[in-house]
Amino acid sequence: MGDSGDSCKGTVVLAYSGGLDTSCILVWLKQQNYDVVGFLANVGQDCDFVDAEKKALLLGAKKMYVVDCRNEFVTNHIWPGVQASAKYENRYLLGTALARPCIARNMVEIAKKENAQFISHGATGKGNDQIRFELGCYALLPGVKILAPWRLPEFYLRFKGRKDLIEYAEQNQIPLSRSKSKLWSIDDNLMHISYESGMLENPATEAESDMWQMTAAAEKAPDTPVKLAITFDKGVPTKVVNVTENIVKTDPLELYMYLNKVGGAHGVGRIDIVENRFIGMKSRGCYETPAGTILWEAHDDIEIFTMDKELLKIKQGLAVQFSHQVYNGMWYSPECEFTRFCIDKSQENVKGTVYLKLYKGSVYVLGRESPISLYNEELVSMDVQGDYDPIDAGGFIKCNALRLQEHSRIKRKHKD
Repeated sequence: MGDSGDSCKGTVVLAYSGGLDTSCILVWLKQQNYDVVGFLANVGQDCDFVDAEKKALLLGAKKMYVVDCRNEFVTNHIWPGVQASAKYENRYLLGTALARPCIARNMVEIAKKENAQFISHGATGKGNDQIRFELGCYALLPGVKILAPWRLPEFYLRFKGRKDLIEYAEQNQIPLSRSKSKLWSIDDNLMHISYESGMLENPATEAESDMWQMTAAAEKAPDTPVKLAITFDKGVPTKVVNVTENIVKTDPLELYMYLNKVGGAHGVGRIDIVENRFIGMKSRGCYETPAGTILWEAHDDIEIFTMDKELLKIKQGLAVQFSHQVYNGMWYSPECEFTRFCIDKSQENVKGTVYLKLYKGSVYVLGRESPISLYNEELVSMDVQGDYDPIDAGGFIKCNALRLQEHSRIKRKHKD
């Protein structure tokens, strides 16, 4: 693990997880004569943070920072995703993508504190995360240099797979985890767990049942549904009530974690999809997002209940843009800042409570109420005429028929 004796090339802040890849990268960077400062963001992943800190220092890190980013992640990143009803390609709830700008911001703060010239990470050269991390760092710390080992020939030609990394670890006294080797890679945080690679690279192969960690299989979920009431203010969830068990959560982090727990127990939030990576290839991913799935359904319902239909059309278009911007790592771009501002503005009247139940992997909306609803019960009633004259509908229909008639006339003319 010793250095070669050459002069120090500078200080690098390494996004360090404690796993095999970043442990080997830490030692490798030391051997390339960099001073390494480790950084680990707590965004709710399954990790022994104390052990990771000890390991980094043991391997030669000059310092090791573990930063609790969970509250920031929920309020500054997950909540805007909820307000947007964001889904990339109409399916993926962006659990990894929403976390990366939060991690990058905190990592940049450590780089500033340590006067580091370099930032490094263990993201692969084929994935989206390298883009998200680096765009965030470049945006927030112009002039910083990125060391991405998996894009450096001297690194990836030496380490062609897990076997090479294990051999390197053994040669350099890097402690290896004794956990069972999985046939897939995992990224987890407060919002979700994602699985890819390994056996999942064959899109026809069914994921093994023991892969899933956050959710119960639908067929093994409780036979009795649970009923929830979720209250929103300006499109942000402010209270969750488990009506069945009389449990109330109002703190943003506790609220989100509770929905993960109850949603996971009832099998909510599993998907298996093929998506289009920003870098230009299709990939298969499996995701568990219990709380995100519940909140998407609830928010979508209260939004249409309280928002003007023409505003909703514009906002839905913005949601598509926002989803692509976040997925592509453009959180700190001017267009994403503008999109978030507009979406936040659209949420001013998205206020009220949605009642729903969770059962066997599904979310069922049961009802909703709001003090500023645009739903006029008298106006829509089949039993009360209200402030509406049915005779007006005839002219409305005829006006809308004009362009259809003209379209048919032109088609007939060309046909003849």
